[in-house]
Order: sequence, then structure tokens, then C-alpha cells
Amino acid sequence: MFSGAQVSLYPMSDNFVGIILDAVKVLDPYRDRLRIETDDISTLLVGPPDILFAAMHDLFVSAAKTGEHCVLSAAISRGCPGEPDDAICGVNPSLGQAEPLAERITAALAAVETTAETGQPTAAQFSLYVMGTGTHMDEIYGCIDFLKRSGTFDRAKNFCTRLSGDAGAVFATIHEAFYRFGDPEGHVTLDVTVSANSPTKA
Repeated sequence: MFSGAQVSLYPMSDNFVGIILDAVKVLDPYRDRLRIETDDISTLLVGPPDILFAAMHDLFVSAAKTGEHCVLSAAISRGCPGEPDDAICGVNPSLGQAEPLAERITAALAAVETTAETGQPTAAQFSLYVMGTGTHMDEIYGCIDFLKRSGTFDRAKNFCTRLSGDAGAVFATIHEAFYRFGDPEGHVTLDVTVSANSPTKA
């Protein structure tokens, strides 16, 4: 199954070039486990969801630790019928099994609870799109139940859900939403915006 993300990093700083170039260095250890392609708009990351989200987490935290206002924007997808399978994405056992929804919610909550803290306060908003299945609303409602119990749920907004907390827990919550919900063989996408050090923090 193909899984990947188009990611853009925006530091709100006169030193945006230095911050981006330094942050991108944290992707080096992932280059043997992800396909990484960069152009002038975004960076494509292709690989298993666990590695994909770890890389996005490290990229964002590296930039945010400068203290400057930083935003990461990402379009994340798995199972897109228009993309060929890619061997680097490997086999994701969780996506290969249709476990009952209640069990997936429990596993997602446990994953967030045991995530290491980074010390970086973070806010995010995202939308989950489950496509190509007649039970998509059950999956979405299950994900909402998980989010409300995750410890990072801030509030529902128009067209998206807002999260806040430590960057580790926030990224873990978004990862679990992507990883646990939706048809294991279906097309699932996320539209994600993550922010730290905003001068207009709500």
C-alpha cells in the first residue's frame, strides 16, 4: 500500500532559510527508510506511517525549538487508488487487519498515553477523510470518540478538529487517527496544520 505526505515548513522569521535547512538535516537518518523528494513548494515523504510521522515530528520540533513561530502544513494519504504500491512503504500489520472499532480506539489511546514528551507546546488542526467505504461515518465517529479522550483534544472547529499539548502527544494523536481509522485497504487522507510559538495563541 502506498502511504506518504507532501509537507511544507514555514518559519515566521528573518532567518527562515537557516531554520529550514537546519530542520531538514533531521531527516537524514530517515533517508534509508523513506523516499524523500524536495522541490520549491514541498517535500514528499513516502514510507510506512510510523516512520512517516516520526520524520514529520522531528522536522517540526527541530524548527519549533528555535522559539520562532513555525507552521507545518501536510497533505497525508494512504491507499490512494491513483498511486502504485511502493516497496518502501512495507507491510503495516495494523492496516492489514480489520479489528473491531472499540479495540482500535483502545489501542490508539494507549499509543498516545505512552508517547514521550518533547517539552514543545504545540497546536494543530486536521481533517480526516475516509473514502470508498459505506461505513465511513462509523470510522469518523470512532475517530472523534478517540480524539475526545486522547488528552490532546482542544475543540471542534468548522471542517476540522483542533488539538493542543506537547508536540509528542499531538503528533501521536494525528498518527493514530491516520493509522487506526478507515478501511485497512481503503483510501484515507488527512489535511494537517501544526503550529508552535504563535504570537496569537488562542
